[in-house]
Amino acid sequence: MKSTTAASSELVQADHLRHGISFAEAVRVWIKIALLSFGGPAGQIAVMHRILVDEKRWISESRFLHALNYCMLLPGPEAQQLVTYIGWLLHRTVGGLVAGSLFVLPGFIVILLLSVLYAGFSDVSLVQALFFGLKPAVLAVVVHAGHRIGKRVLKNSTTIAIAVAAFVAIFFLEVPFPVIIVCAALIGYAGGRLWPDALPGVAHGGAGAVVDSLLADNVPQHVQPSLARSLRVLLICLALWFGPIAVLALTLGPADVFVQQGLFFSKVAVVTFGGAYAVLAYVAQQAVELYGWLQPGEMLDGLGMAETTPGPLIMVLEFVGFLGAYRDPGALDPMVAGALGAVLTTWVTFVPCFLWIFLGAPYVEKLRGNQSLSTALSGITAAVVGVVFNLALWFALHVIFGKLEEVHTLGVRWLVPVWQTLEPVSLLLAAAALVAMFRFKVGIMPTLAASAVLGLIYRFAL
Repeated sequence: MKSTTAASSELVQADHLRHGISFAEAVRVWIKIALLSFGGPAGQIAVMHRILVDEKRWISESRFLHALNYCMLLPGPEAQQLVTYIGWLLHRTVGGLVAGSLFVLPGFIVILLLSVLYAGFSDVSLVQALFFGLKPAVLAVVVHAGHRIGKRVLKNSTTIAIAVAAFVAIFFLEVPFPVIIVCAALIGYAGGRLWPDALPGVAHGGAGAVVDSLLADNVPQHVQPSLARSLRVLLICLALWFGPIAVLALTLGPADVFVQQGLFFSKVAVVTFGGAYAVLAYVAQQAVELYGWLQPGEMLDGLGMAETTPGPLIMVLEFVGFLGAYRDPGALDPMVAGALGAVLTTWVTFVPCFLWIFLGAPYVEKLRGNQSLSTALSGITAAVVGVVFNLALWFALHVIFGKLEEVHTLGVRWLVPVWQTLEPVSLLLAAAALVAMFRFKVGIMPTLAASAVLGLIYRFAL
């Protein structure tokens, strides 16, 4: 009997014979895409489209857009899932694993190094000055992202009302983010059935004939639904996902920081609809207020790292995991504990992404014309806009003011700034970054770089 490895090798070679793309050539292209994956999901998807559709012509426009539409339905970073999907389409499971892993690897390495520098030398003036300038620019990036998403999603009074309700629920009432997502999906589903005109379905990709053109092609055999294969994928991925957490819980106890991080970031991986911005406020508030892994302003530092490195923005969670374990190392050296926390956080964040692709693609494709699914997604994306602006306001208060007081009245939470702690330079840098991005259409990287340089000059000049 042939070994599993030999069988997999023969399958990959068979794929090569069909489409003429060798596995080694594909790996080189996945590395190139990973190293160029700056600028958030829009920039990453544009790079993939240019290389895979325009330059290499490995995949048709219709198939690329169909894969993108599917990934946008899933929790997690759609760009990483898209490259996993295409790698899987070309070279089966091993192709998806390699493509998706390589997309994450450069950002993981860079953020790990930056986290070590931040934890070990954050009291050094150079590091402090660098992040002093980065924070206001990151605030501008978040506001710009919320505005961009809002223009695309908020099409009528119903979607605007859902966005406002989501903002009020998470900012003032402290309703958990997963609850908001579930409620928005239910509202969208019910609205689509009861008032079809009130809540339009979300159209991904911007082309109505994408699905029809894809269905006219020959779908590869390994994309066809199979109950046996689905069960096998589910069991393997769940074991890889929760197995390490179970081992840690049995050996270290459920209260250990690694167990808490494994469970918390697993939950985050399931509810990360609408991109990283939508869930960062939830993560920041939990990491600061519940677990004590971060100080209030440090989430912006991590976001600045993720914005300036290749890979998905959700890699900021690696920074959170590093600091949380670094500050509660137990018997380990703090740097070793931090590195393990970063690895564990990254693992439980991205293993679910592979699960969604390998398990769900054949079945979700069949639901493409389902109107109820589309309106449910419309409700979620409208709520995401409100959550993003919650993130923007939460960050703005912590960037512009050195201290906030939390006041609770009749179940409502108010964040009251202490005006004596106003940071006028941070306010000016944030305003300048907003003008640069909105008025002059300056990109993310130049805005961040300019703000960081100005922060360095200001700190060292004084």
